[in-house]
Amino acid sequence: MQKGNISVQTENIFPIIKKFLYSDQEIFLRELVSNATDATSKLATLARKGEAKGDYTDKTIDILIDKEAGTLTIRDRGIGMTEEEVKKYLNQVALSSAQEFVDKYQDDASIIGHFGLGFYSAFMVADKVEVVTKSYQEGAAAVRWICEGDPSYEIGEAEREMQGTDVILHVSEDSKQYLEEDEIEGLLLKYCRFLPYPIRFGTKTETTYEEVEGTGEEGEEKPEPKKIETEVDNIINNTDPLWKKAPADLTDEDYKSFYRELYPMGEPPMFWIHLNIDYPFNLTGILYFPKVSGKLELQRNKIQLYSNQVYVTDNVSDIVPEFLTLLHGVIDSPDIPLNVSRSYLQADTNVKKITGYITKKVAEKLNSLFKEDREAYEAKWPDLGVFVKYGMVSEEKFYDRATKFALLENTEGKFFTLEEYRERIKENQTDKYDRLVAIYTADADRQHTLIESVRDRGYDVLKFEHAIDAPTIQTLEQKEEKLNFVRVDSATPDQLVQKDEEQEIFLSEEEQETVKQVFTAAVGNAGSVELKPLSAQDAPVQIVRNEFMRRMKEMQMMQGMDPSMFPDSYQVVVNANNPLVKERLLEVEDESARAENAAYLYQLAKLSQQMLSGAELKAFIDRSLKMM
Repeated sequence: MQKGNISVQTENIFPIIKKFLYSDQEIFLRELVSNATDATSKLATLARKGEAKGDYTDKTIDILIDKEAGTLTIRDRGIGMTEEEVKKYLNQVALSSAQEFVDKYQDDASIIGHFGLGFYSAFMVADKVEVVTKSYQEGAAAVRWICEGDPSYEIGEAEREMQGTDVILHVSEDSKQYLEEDEIEGLLLKYCRFLPYPIRFGTKTETTYEEVEGTGEEGEEKPEPKKIETEVDNIINNTDPLWKKAPADLTDEDYKSFYRELYPMGEPPMFWIHLNIDYPFNLTGILYFPKVSGKLELQRNKIQLYSNQVYVTDNVSDIVPEFLTLLHGVIDSPDIPLNVSRSYLQADTNVKKITGYITKKVAEKLNSLFKEDREAYEAKWPDLGVFVKYGMVSEEKFYDRATKFALLENTEGKFFTLEEYRERIKENQTDKYDRLVAIYTADADRQHTLIESVRDRGYDVLKFEHAIDAPTIQTLEQKEEKLNFVRVDSATPDQLVQKDEEQEIFLSEEEQETVKQVFTAAVGNAGSVELKPLSAQDAPVQIVRNEFMRRMKEMQMMQGMDPSMFPDSYQVVVNANNPLVKERLLEVEDESARAENAAYLYQLAKLSQQMLSGAELKAFIDRSLKMM
């Protein structure tokens, strides 16, 4: 068995870094500013421990553009490097000074970098990279290092008064957009918005107004305030973001203000959850519940993921449960495993733990809101219900917690937990199989007539009018023992809750056959016809839809499949005991009038469910006018 060392050709490293290391070219700026932040953090740590002597109060990081020279400079006032350190860290790819520092000062340092590759992202946009640096160490000389994107480099003395480092990018011809102020400011706001040290990008004009006193003449209008414009530093970032603070020190207005900072055009959130954990992993953040107005088609990717205040991504589906991707806000954790370019998550057991923790915290917050102020919670339910139902459908652990605060709303606008609703319908809506039957409507306005007919029998009707409700019903039936859901139009009112009661039919067999034939002709191919002995007060004709087939069709549509694979299944039920059936059909001698009356009663049933076409509605009105 022979042993050896794998050979890496250094001339091939730079093309690989340039093309494959980072998913987006623009990430170079995040990496270089993060390095500047690390250098500043290192010096702050050493100063705090008494190992660096001097005045290091100015921790500003400058971003400088020189269009004429074609350069972009990232300047820090951090720890700097000696010539030996430049040779060690810049001339050896993937050797991280940050990691060495963390290993030595792990209890005191908050360092971003770990892989030792971020600096080389500069070559994605630059033909030449120049580094001018001076160590904080007493008597250290400034050093200049130059590389043109190949294994060769130059190193020598330089002029620099203060400690710290300038990374000067000589921007390549195909990356000239990075010499535009708007482009750089946009990237700084995206990636560096919450870094812990001030990031200065030139200056900006601040406008203030000063009251001017009038001359004292009676009746004279008050002079316009004096406009004062002042040039001030353009500090890009918020160095002390809200999620880093203790919840006890914050007010509701603080949270709302931070939400406006994150989403200037967004509606105010309903409420929020402040995440703060240090064991078994470190994680902080704030999750906001936005108003959704009953819609599921929300803009996702609104939660921003940070690692030590450095923006990573807004695609957090690997760390946040699917239903919570509808939330807005920020999550920050140094323990989240990132790929080498810090662009996305890697599979890791910590990710599962964090996902579980976030789910638990959300459930605890919702349960707390429900217990503390149920009335306010119910008022928010039209928006909250989307999150809760989505979570119950998609996350089993969340379902178990959510049964305590998930609500059911009936057509009277009253709310019930699952347990409360079971108790409400137990006496009247238990069928012959000892199952509780929850009756619901998918559209309270359109199905008003059916709802009233059902309520006349003493039944309660729930409202399930959202796209998420179909899978919610399926989930509830699977999870809850002996609980079935039926829609108001899935059967005649007497059959929604199946019992052993039987009604007597008052028509002879011959009369029944006549009625069925007339209605079969009126209905045509639209559905099957059945005669049933309902109450005389029930409608003469009712249209019901097969519950199973309707659900299958709804599920197919939710999955984007062709709904025509499951055609609508209608059944036209004629109430043999309604007086109109006998009066308008059996007691009419003229066959054409009998057929017209049957068509009218059928249209009346369709009208009650708003199923009439324009032509059918006109025919119905014409017929109604004749009968007046």
